[in-house]
Amino acid sequence: MVSRIFFKLFVISSVTGSLFFFNACNSALEAGSAAGIQGMDAASLSIDQYPVEEISQAESDGMVYMREEEKLARDVYKTLYTHWNIRVFNNIPRSEQQHMDAIKLLLDRYQLEDPVGNDSLGVFKNETLQELYNTLTTQGSVSLVEALKVGALIEEIDILDLQRELDDDVDNQDITFVYENLMKGSRNHLRAFVRNLSRQGVEYVPQKLSEEQYLEIINSDWERGRR
Repeated sequence: MVSRIFFKLFVISSVTGSLFFFNACNSALEAGSAAGIQGMDAASLSIDQYPVEEISQAESDGMVYMREEEKLARDVYKTLYTHWNIRVFNNIPRSEQQHMDAIKLLLDRYQLEDPVGNDSLGVFKNETLQELYNTLTTQGSVSLVEALKVGALIEEIDILDLQRELDDDVDNQDITFVYENLMKGSRNHLRAFVRNLSRQGVEYVPQKLSEEQYLEIINSDWERGRR
């Protein structure tokens, strides 16, 4: 998976440098707000419009991994909120919880074991994600700018991972539906972090996305999830 490679490179090099599954207003999105997100019962109904199809091992592994990767985002942002007490780190974790919940619906639908378990903050079954959580929260505690860069990095990698899953492994309609909406949310979250960095006088340089991919996201409108 893309992130396993990127995350290890990130840890070694010590780089310093949303799903809004449902509709939310543009101003709320810009602030990283979870306002306007509907309950997961609606998500379940949306997923239930698709058939339960046979899943490949790659699809199964991907869902399990993405469940914890979304938890990583939520937990890092929650931890950084305790350091910096700014709205973006308080609001986006609510959206990341919706990301987690959406993938949990898929895990339950296909009767797959949930790696999150009792969902302790900062605890991960996947060792790579555990190491990354430790590294990113340490880096993000250095300064507010570094914290916002951590947020942007997480969203970049989330976008790349989801796109890889869709390109290489996923053909089930329900998984595709969820992942495409997760990507919309992650692109919105990236926009929110970049705008917050701009307010700090920092012009963000993408760390994992190509310049072309990054500019296409940043120069496009806020996105809404579809049912």
